[in-house]
Amino acid sequence: MARNRKKKNNRPYQNQATITVYLVLRALVILTLVRGVFRREYQTVFLCALSLVLLVLPSIISKKMKIVLPSTLEIIILLFVYAAEILGEINSFYVRVPHWDTMLHTINGFLCAAIGFALVDMMNRNDRFSFQLSPLYLAIVSFCFSMTVGVLWEFFEFSGDYFLGMDMQKDTVVNAIHSVNMDPTLTNTVVHIRDITDTILVHSDGTQEALGLGGYLDIGIIDTMKDLFVNFIGAVVFSVIGYFYVKEKGKGKVAHRFIPRVERSEKQEP
Repeated sequence: MARNRKKKNNRPYQNQATITVYLVLRALVILTLVRGVFRREYQTVFLCALSLVLLVLPSIISKKMKIVLPSTLEIIILLFVYAAEILGEINSFYVRVPHWDTMLHTINGFLCAAIGFALVDMMNRNDRFSFQLSPLYLAIVSFCFSMTVGVLWEFFEFSGDYFLGMDMQKDTVVNAIHSVNMDPTLTNTVVHIRDITDTILVHSDGTQEALGLGGYLDIGIIDTMKDLFVNFIGAVVFSVIGYFYVKEKGKGKVAHRFIPRVERSEKQEP
């Protein structure tokens, strides 16, 4: 008598390590949310609620699209969400921990390249699509997908700063500026001002205030370019890994840990 064999584990995270990481992070987020409620920190409550949604999102996408997420990729995504929203925003790691933002942007570039690569690779292997892309082209598409996501995120940060008065594009203190706007001859000549040790604000009522910054305050451009550069590094690293993964016909050990694949339907067995 033939019968269908069903999976015993229908939980969103089938790998035990992934389940453990998910449960621990969810518990930490809930504790932070409860603390925010008691302190009436509504921004904290909102970020915690958003984090809970983002933590469960990989499993929802996996089930809806019928794809298998490697445990390594899924764990990194979960840790990334917690590091960005809870540690970065709520616990101010972006300000307190040096290079925290740089680290996350590098990881983001790597992860987005992996996702972009997987999307095209799955279509490449599907019989319903007539095209067949070379390993180099797949790597280029993966890189471009990651950089596009990075650019769109910088647009979002700029919009938050410009329209809502936020400071998502963190400022940088510099000791020299080079600008044609300070050229009195209006001949597009660059004026170089070096050895800047402080910045003085002159208010509309004539009062002045020394900021004590130790230099001139750059408004976001250095942070933006640094974010895009480390995103570029992450994208390049995975694109190289993905290239050799396809070239070696799926034999790459490292790439297997990061590239989602289409879930295979179970066949009936006697």
